[in-house]
Amino acid sequence: IGSMEGLFRRLLGEDVQVKTVLDPNLGWVHMDPGSLEQVILNLGLNARDAMPGGGALTLETSNIELGDDQTKRHFDVKPGPYVVLRVSDTGCGMASETIAHMFEPFFTTKGGKGTGLGLANVYGIVRQAEGDIAVESEPGKGTVFRIYFPRSAQSADDDRRDSDRREALGGSETILITEDEDIVLKIAVRTLRKKGYTVLQAHNPQEAITISEQRAEPIHLLVTDVIMPGMNGRDLAKAVLSKRPDMTVLYMSGYNQEIISERGILEPGTNFIEKTFAPEDLCYKVRDLLDAAKRA
Repeated sequence: IGSMEGLFRRLLGEDVQVKTVLDPNLGWVHMDPGSLEQVILNLGLNARDAMPGGGALTLETSNIELGDDQTKRHFDVKPGPYVVLRVSDTGCGMASETIAHMFEPFFTTKGGKGTGLGLANVYGIVRQAEGDIAVESEPGKGTVFRIYFPRSAQSADDDRRDSDRREALGGSETILITEDEDIVLKIAVRTLRKKGYTVLQAHNPQEAITISEQRAEPIHLLVTDVIMPGMNGRDLAKAVLSKRPDMTVLYMSGYNQEIISERGILEPGTNFIEKTFAPEDLCYKVRDLLDAAKRA
């Protein structure tokens, strides 16, 4: 959370005050750091949208022990030690009807501006980490998310060994990422740049085509969303591949591959990763495809 404060302030704007209250003796949580960043960013951007006139966003961390009564009444988790991430805002709040559906895929209250995947992604990441989320909100009174992650006995040395293993997933190739959902684009670009890749980013298909046409150097991999305004990912890939036939393509979508194939947008067996992906999973997929291309 501390390392993200600068990014947070840039994304949320000057009229949103960001406060952090972080327990210095916080327990360990066993999960991918990039996935946790995605949770925090999604909640922060939702809070920003709930405070169009400005306000305050507070992030707090603490240790807690959940007993049998608490877990039976409120949570789909086992009793035991947890780390709590509390994200609260002073925004417009939500009615109970909205809270009941807020984690459902494609449910949105933002009209055409929202994909309805942000909070669904948050819920999926938290559940994958064997945690759960409690939400308190009322119209006009802001919103509080409490996210409970199981405390882990894994040591810092173990984490460093995992980090050393992940470093092997990097490379020096050039990757073009096309994604109209800003938060997904930022996380993917940041993740792959950390691994040493040269990453070019486009917010829409036309921008990607322009980048491809203007760049004289090779582009080894195109990572593109499948469903975007104006042109889908398959048509974008065809346009770019016509000039760069040796380039590899990786598609990504909030829909699963079966649904995408049934709609005839992609052929079965196409290189594909489903959103929300853990950053480490994206690194594995990218490295596998680039290595396969080299062997071919």
